[in-house]
Amino acid sequence: MKILVTPTSLQPGKNEKALALLREFTEDLVFNTTGKPLSEEALIPLLKDCDGYIAGLDEITEKVMAASPKLKVISRYGAGYDRVDVAAAKSHGIQVTNTPGVNAQAVGELAFGLILGAARKIPYLNKETRRGAWVRSTGMELKGKTLGILGLGAIGKVVAACAQGFGMKVLAYDPYINESYCGSHGIEAVSFQELMSRSNVVSLHLPLLDSTYHMLDAQAIGRLPEGAILVNASRGGIIDEDAAYEALKSGKLSGLGLDAFETEPPEGSRLFEFDNVIATPHTGAHTKEATEHMAELSIRNLIDVLSGRECCYIVN
Repeated sequence: MKILVTPTSLQPGKNEKALALLREFTEDLVFNTTGKPLSEEALIPLLKDCDGYIAGLDEITEKVMAASPKLKVISRYGAGYDRVDVAAAKSHGIQVTNTPGVNAQAVGELAFGLILGAARKIPYLNKETRRGAWVRSTGMELKGKTLGILGLGAIGKVVAACAQGFGMKVLAYDPYINESYCGSHGIEAVSFQELMSRSNVVSLHLPLLDSTYHMLDAQAIGRLPEGAILVNASRGGIIDEDAAYEALKSGKLSGLGLDAFETEPPEGSRLFEFDNVIATPHTGAHTKEATEHMAELSIRNLIDVLSGRECCYIVN
């Protein structure tokens, strides 16, 4: 069987233990040599003769699937599958799997790192000190402040625990909120509007759907207290970047931490005009531990489907 493997951290020389498991199943492997997620046009010639596909953050459209008549499974390397046209996959008889929860600690820790970095302006102060300046800059203490978490899944729960360790009050909004979990973990479940109006810091942990696209628009950001911090370690497109730009310009936002952008890489983004914007290259899941766990589970999912065994992580 022929398999396409596109995640940038699951290539020859990386995660060899997991790749050894895949090579035991088949030696006919095709890798992504570009070092970045693949477009629809780049995917089609690579995938057209493949039986299986371990997918990174590629553009997996109906057109791609229609051009891949042998494809039986798309095994997402990660929890999110918003870049996969799941309905099209179902119509073509292609099963889609994911790896929920395995990167929660890694992404949650990065999100809180962005919060702390923005609150104390750490990247800016590091840059200035290294170039010889000795800046006096006033930051924000997190203790006693309110953190609003949009999306209280596995990652949001990690961020909540980090925040509580710093003495923050935690609010959460999730369309499928677990009231019992909130009650037993000191988290206040609130509406989206209330969360935005009460939170000094907001951290996003939602999938990118039609209902969440530009959810953080000018109106939503305008509800925040003056000088709030906004962090997105989920998916680009949830924040209206033009609205965020205006909020940074006016001082409504005192900091913005982004591990996800509407266009990736975000070349020429206007947001980079501001020293209080922290940008990382969609790297939340990239810890040694998380990449090993994601690699192994994504490979096992693919092998299970192609071998006709039950797979617990099918999303369609």
